[in-house]
Amino acid sequence: MEPAPVKAKPQGRLLVSTPLDAKDELEERLERCVGIVQSLTNGLSEREANDALTANVCKGPQQHEEVCLGLFSLVLTEPTQAQRCYRDLTLLNRDGMNVVLVKINQILMEKFLKLQDVPRTQMVWLVRELVKSAVMGADGVVMTLLKQIAGGDISTKNLWLAENVLDILLEQKEWVLKSGMLIAMSVYSYLRLIVDHGAPNLLPLRQKEVDFCISMLREKFMECLIMGRDLVRLLQNVARIPEMESLWRDLLHNPQVLSPQFTGVLQLLTARTSRKFLACRLTPDMETKLLFMTSRVRFGQQKRYQDWFQKQYLSTAESQSLRCDLIRYICGVVHPSNEVLSSDILPRWSNVAASNAKLALFYDWLFFNPEKDSIMNIEPAILVMHHSMKPHPAITATLLDFMCRIIPHFFPPLESQVRQGVCNSLTFIMEKRVLAHLLPLFDNPKLDRELRSMLRERFPEFCSSPSPPTEVKMEEAVSLEMDNHVLDKEEGCYDNTEAAFSDDEEEISNKGKKREFRFQPIKEAVVEEPADITPWLDQLDDTMKEKVLQLQKSSDTETQCEVMQEIVDLILEEDFDTEQMSALASCLSELFKDHFRGDVLPEEITEESLEESICKPVCLLFRNLVTMQEDNSGLSVLLEMLAELYQKQPKIGYHLLYYLKASTAANGKMVLYEMFAQATALGDLHTCLMMDMKACQEDDIRLLCYLTPSIYSEFPDETLRSGELLNMIVAVIDSTQLQELMCHVMMGNLVMFRKDSVLNILSKNLFSYSTWQLFLAHSIPLETIIPILQHLKYKEHPEALSCLLLQLRREKPSEEMVKMVLSRPCHPDDHFTTSLLRHWAAKYDDTLSEHIKAQLIKNNNQPRKRQSLRSSSSKLAQLTLEQILEHMDNLRLSLSNTKNNFFAQTPILQALQHVQASCDEAHKMRFSDLFALAEEYEDSQAKPPKSRRKAPASSPRSRKGPAPPTNNEEESASSSASEEEDSKPKAPKRKRKGSSAVGSDSD
Repeated sequence: MEPAPVKAKPQGRLLVSTPLDAKDELEERLERCVGIVQSLTNGLSEREANDALTANVCKGPQQHEEVCLGLFSLVLTEPTQAQRCYRDLTLLNRDGMNVVLVKINQILMEKFLKLQDVPRTQMVWLVRELVKSAVMGADGVVMTLLKQIAGGDISTKNLWLAENVLDILLEQKEWVLKSGMLIAMSVYSYLRLIVDHGAPNLLPLRQKEVDFCISMLREKFMECLIMGRDLVRLLQNVARIPEMESLWRDLLHNPQVLSPQFTGVLQLLTARTSRKFLACRLTPDMETKLLFMTSRVRFGQQKRYQDWFQKQYLSTAESQSLRCDLIRYICGVVHPSNEVLSSDILPRWSNVAASNAKLALFYDWLFFNPEKDSIMNIEPAILVMHHSMKPHPAITATLLDFMCRIIPHFFPPLESQVRQGVCNSLTFIMEKRVLAHLLPLFDNPKLDRELRSMLRERFPEFCSSPSPPTEVKMEEAVSLEMDNHVLDKEEGCYDNTEAAFSDDEEEISNKGKKREFRFQPIKEAVVEEPADITPWLDQLDDTMKEKVLQLQKSSDTETQCEVMQEIVDLILEEDFDTEQMSALASCLSELFKDHFRGDVLPEEITEESLEESICKPVCLLFRNLVTMQEDNSGLSVLLEMLAELYQKQPKIGYHLLYYLKASTAANGKMVLYEMFAQATALGDLHTCLMMDMKACQEDDIRLLCYLTPSIYSEFPDETLRSGELLNMIVAVIDSTQLQELMCHVMMGNLVMFRKDSVLNILSKNLFSYSTWQLFLAHSIPLETIIPILQHLKYKEHPEALSCLLLQLRREKPSEEMVKMVLSRPCHPDDHFTTSLLRHWAAKYDDTLSEHIKAQLIKNNNQPRKRQSLRSSSSKLAQLTLEQILEHMDNLRLSLSNTKNNFFAQTPILQALQHVQASCDEAHKMRFSDLFALAEEYEDSQAKPPKSRRKAPASSPRSRKGPAPPTNNEEESASSSASEEEDSKPKAPKRKRKGSSAVGSDSD
């Protein structure tokens, strides 16, 4: 099985990139290292080259690393040199290949999807060589490579990778057997992948995978035992394959055959699966996206990301098997919010997929032991059922039914143990206050009578409760925000009709509620739904409980602030029980709901109004954070408290940003936000910042503009590397806010673009007039973004073209500018190039004529493939001779009724004469009017010399017409022409002088 055909890419390139992508730092560094190796070895024999590299490596660690990485990069990009470079690498390295192993892992984790086909193939080749050489640490690289084999993906590239990694494991079996973790990880991976490879054309690969897994399980079962209960789940999925069926029977009925130390299937089922195994079946890209979604789902943006994830990974029939991997990962590796779980777990699946998905969700319940297992593994299932009851009771009913029926049916001989595991789970859920009581769930009127009867029969101990009316009230008191998001996230759980009706109603409902919060701060509405903090109060100790109740009863802001300070003081005490934090955060989030409604920024911004706007009780947390020294142990406790609050109320993020900007006491303390971001579940400044600014954009555009200068200046690496924040801003600002931001730019308070990334950012935001206005407010040379001209279409990108046209008319044309302007496609309705050339012809005629001459001569009969592809501009340019002539003819027509004598200039006429002498008849006919000018010029050369149009003395190329320029002068005119302009066709002999003048240009 071969990888997909290699596409034609510039040699030596590592990563796939579009013409407008900024240079990748890793790739750039590896290219520099290749340059160093080549400069040391060019022109030397193999032995001399080896001596030179050895001498360089001995100079120090930097030189050692450069040589190792240079050889490593050559292995990836130059297959013909790979064997020699790898041999040199093994001889020259002084660190057991550590530099190379680190870089391989980095590429596999961060860049694998962007690798070109040749480097991808070479990467697998290199890993095979490392394994053959038994390099220390090669097992870790193989496990990272295993992670890149995506589940639910039967594309050619993925199958190629699966087979090649398997071949390495089979070829080097003795080496594999030395690493227990590698044995377990590879068996776990291939047991899972076998499910995807059932199509007839994939049976040979599946058979190899089955043979490998059987071999490892029978020879090294105790090493495989570390996989825990998920090994049984994976084996269940493949148990009908004949060889696997035999192993399955031994596992259930004859465990001693597998290992004398193995007592039976219960030993496996009671062992929790390590998160290492659950994570190994998600590619790094999937894992990053999933962690991103699970961290901030209440934000109201989940639908866009979820749709993207669905389209990217779950859109085919084959990919449905991946859902179980995702569910097990969510249950075992992350602690996500309930809304994401409810959405990720129940989209439109087939019945089989639904059955497997439910088992994946409840798998840790079946043999749950509170002493060994984590509440995090069982929490998702109960919260999905709890929060789905109100908007989608059918989801809850389906899951409760599954929970009842799995007890007798999972494995009849262990029915009592499964029942005990499920009861343990439910008991622990109540002990940890995930749900206070189960009666609202088990005996809810929304469930049908038969199911409620089955639940009472299976779980009588959970179906009685004091004060049922209180429970009903609790069920109804689920926060409005929670309900909104459950509704948002449930799209696509059932058939289209039901989903459509539900979504329409929910969307209207959500919009109505948002409007009520933002535009109608009616106090009566809040009185009707008072904050209910009873579910969390019992989790607080008596002192804290008393303070929270005091806070609830207080009505004036000053008293609330005093009580809040006392609560902060309690948090900072040494004996504070941090387990209370989640409950305390829930209480504060509920009590401070009003603080997060309406606009934050005062109407009139003064020092007094800003200070007044940050005198809310919730700001006491920020104030204590600001006044605390960095080495204070309480700092981390406060950050942890804020992170907990952030989970309940994500708006706290941009409120903190506002406090740090508005408070005079917080001046210069913006680093606290970075510490806060790292303390959150996201743990990443960029992600946290972007999500907070998006929330701000949705809630308060004035505040977004107020924060923008500070955010850009304080976090340049996070804001300038991509256009994410810029897109948020330009999508919502009005003309007044645009003008204010432009003034900030011109006053030096705001930098929104930098030279190394501006081209990439602008190319992704071609449709926004505001983006271009903000760019023009900066002092970035226009030549930096000139390559974008070729990608602008006159009908689709009028904003970009109009801004560039007005800016270019003020610039003196450079050779690069002229080249890019001429490279725009000709269209009768697109007047950009003609209008700009006409303007330049009137103002900078000499400069323009020289540059056009250079372009005409360079592109005359030059095959496109022979041009240099080294510079970004030449790589981008799609310039052809015909295109230049079309633009020139349009310019000629535009100037025909004016007194402008641009086409009487010597350089233009010489270039036209040169082109006419070598072009075909079709071109001569098509551009006959243009070439007629050249013929007049040639005729004039045959007459006695007399002065032609007088050119300014500053133009060394516009001397007396008859005098042919020297070779040196002409060479300078085309100094940046193609590297391979060895010869040019000369004009006919009868025009000796004219042809001589131009002929020298082609040398």
